[in-house]
Amino acid sequence: MAVPWQAQFLGKKSLVEEPGFWPTVGVVMMVVFGAIHFVCTWNAPRLPGRLKEVIVWARSLEFVVWFIVYVTAVPVIGYLPATLLFALLLTLRAGYRSLHMLGAAAGLALVTVLVFKTGLGVKLPAGAVYQYLPDGIRSFVMVNF
Repeated sequence: MAVPWQAQFLGKKSLVEEPGFWPTVGVVMMVVFGAIHFVCTWNAPRLPGRLKEVIVWARSLEFVVWFIVYVTAVPVIGYLPATLLFALLLTLRAGYRSLHMLGAAAGLALVTVLVFKTGLGVKLPAGAVYQYLPDGIRSFVMVNF
């Protein structure tokens, strides 16, 4: 459990005001209720169609892989290009092929980048490919994209 390293108990406040209290409660409850569910369903009768339902739920893991690839791509190609690329790819993956929907996805990706980088001032690493840009453009792109 990463709670002690991520959200610590400082000992300076009451228990419920400590930074690590509520994350610890959440993790403990997930483990306890997950264990209760596991024990209760371990010997449950095997209903027809249960395997199909498990397969449907497991298919959602595809999007975990998409997210991992996106997070890996951001430091390499930059936040704006990665966000645009993955917004378009996921739009295509969802079955939307019209130029209107692809344009909407690209617009949403651009707005997302603007909100996070400019509006909220979130600092993200520049893409490794930015080092190949000319000097005058490189610094502008690294700060804004």
